[in-house]
Amino acid sequence: QVQLVESGGGLVQAGGSLRLSCAASGSIFGIFDMGWYRQAPGKQRELVAAITSGGSTNYRDSVKGRFTISRDNAKKSVYLQMNSLQPEDTAVYYCNAKVGSLPPKYYWGQGTQVTVSS
Repeated sequence: QVQLVESGGGLVQAGGSLRLSCAASGSIFGIFDMGWYRQAPGKQRELVAAITSGGSTNYRDSVKGRFTISRDNAKKSVYLQMNSLQPEDTAVYYCNAKVGSLPPKYYWGQGTQVTVSS
């Protein structure tokens, strides 16, 4: 099993910054793909950023240049640095781990609220 625990959410004014952290633990040991998703009220959960086991990153267009995903394999953690936050970024942010294949298994954190005031 993999357990994911997010932290770092909160209330910030537009233009501010937050850094989300996700710590992984469990009975499996390895490096796997991870990502950050978010879900705003009335909207589908969407991928914000992803980082592969090899360190390749991908971002949705609306956050490119503002958000940075990174990982620390020694700490089994993934981070999302969010700069120039906008009210449209308000959502619950979830850490995700993709483990294995054919099919992969997905693990989710409990979510952390990010609220950006205008």
